[in-house]
Amino acid sequence: MEGLFLYKLIILYMLDRIDYTLTNSQLSDFILDKGYTNLFNIHESISELIDSGFIQRSSIRDTVHYQITDQGEEALSYFENRLPNSIKQDIMEYFDAQKIKMKNESEIYADYYFNEHNEYTVECVIKERKETLVDIKLSVPTKSQAIMICDNWRERSGNVYSFLINELWNQNN
Repeated sequence: MEGLFLYKLIILYMLDRIDYTLTNSQLSDFILDKGYTNLFNIHESISELIDSGFIQRSSIRDTVHYQITDQGEEALSYFENRLPNSIKQDIMEYFDAQKIKMKNESEIYADYYFNEHNEYTVECVIKERKETLVDIKLSVPTKSQAIMICDNWRERSGNVYSFLINELWNQNN
């Protein structure tokens, strides 16, 4: 099997088997750890998959996330049988071992941007299976405050979510 074709199938298969986006490092770590190829071939494969519309890329702060498109799912359905079962097994074992870490990295995130009011808008998100549970936008005056909120969000998001639910469902107020 041609090298880049195999690497593209691995990437599509990984993105298809998970309910959330995967980061560039999550894809690369798996492929490099298994010794399937080098970083150059991974980036070339990802670039070609984006160019052909099989995956889409998004950036959250300094992290790149990838998601399979409908066109990518269709392409995978035609060629999935050419991906060796041993590689499929390796992928599923990797997901089982890294599931909580990967999910937290992809489903709990925060980002900020400079807004038209000369302040920073911070967006804090919690997703579960592609559904948004919480999407909070806060306006803060300084970039350092925006960064601090983003940095604290992953660790404290569960507490914030619980607080919001309790406060909003509490009928004693």
